Amino acid sequence: MKNIIYIIVLFSAFLGNAQVGIGTTTPLEQVHVAGTNSTIRIDGLKAPNNILNNGTQGNSRVFVNTNGDLVLGTKDNNIAVLFNPNDYLKSDEGSTSTFVQTGTGSGYQYVGETNAGGEGISYFRLTNDAIVELNYTISWKLQKGGGGSKLIQDGNARIVQSYVALYRWNLDGTGGAVVTTDLGGASIGLLGLSGQYHTNNDEGGGAEYFYNNGTDFVKLGPGLYRPLFAVQVAVSSASSYGAIKFVIGGKHDEMQAIAHYYN
Repeated sequence: MKNIIYIIVLFSAFLGNAQVGIGTTTPLEQVHVAGTNSTIRIDGLKAPNNILNNGTQGNSRVFVNTNGDLVLGTKDNNIAVLFNPNDYLKSDEGSTSTFVQTGTGSGYQYVGETNAGGEGISYFRLTNDAIVELNYTISWKLQKGGGGSKLIQDGNARIVQSYVALYRWNLDGTGGAVVTTDLGGASIGLLGLSGQYHTNNDEGGGAEYFYNNGTDFVKLGPGLYRPLFAVQVAVSSASSYGAIKFVIGGKHDEMQAIAHYYN
C-alpha cells in the first residue's frame, strides 16, 4: 500500500511540474537535457532503421511535419540548383563587356551581358526564403585602348578584382536595381570577391585570357534575380600606357546558384 501511495504522489508531482530534466534536477523547459556534451538519440531515425538516413555518406536533415513529429527529409526537401547555364556571358568586346581603366585609383564598375535566354539562362527564380550559394568563373583580359597594337608591355603590376552583382529582374525582361541588402536587411557586401595580380613584362600582356573564381552565400527572399559582375583594375603606375581596356567574357564563363531552403 505504501509503495502505491508513493507512486501516486510522485506521478502527481510530475504532472504538476510538467517539466522533465535529464542530467539536471532543475529543468528550465518542459524537456531540459543538461550537459555540455549531451546529445539526443532517436532510434527510429538512425540507419538502418530509416531509409532516409544518409548513414556514412553525410548528415541527414531533420524536419518537423504538420503533426509536430521529427522526421528525416530527402535532399530534394532543402537543396535546389536554381541556375547553371552553359557559358553564361556573351563573348564579345561590346560596351557591356568592357570598361576603360584610366588611372591608378580603384572603383568598381558593373559589366557583363548574358547570352540570350529566359529563366535558368539569364535569370533565376527563388520561390521561398533560402540561403543562396553563388559560384562563378569569369574570363578576362587586359589590353591597350585605341588603335594599333593591343599588347601591354609596360611591366607595371595590376590587380584585377571581381564580385557578383545581383539584380532584381522582371518577367518582361527589364531589370531593377542591384540588390544591396539580404532578407534580414543586412548589407550583403561584395559577393564572392576575388582577385589576382597581373604583370606583363615578358608574355606581352593583354594577349591571353585569365580567370577569376569566387563563391559566397547570401540570404534572399522569393523573386527573380539576375547575377552579373562588378570589376575593378588598379595599377601601380598609369604613366606609360594610360587608359587600359578590361574585357570579360571572351572564354568559357560559369555562374551557378544553389538554394539551401530552411523553412
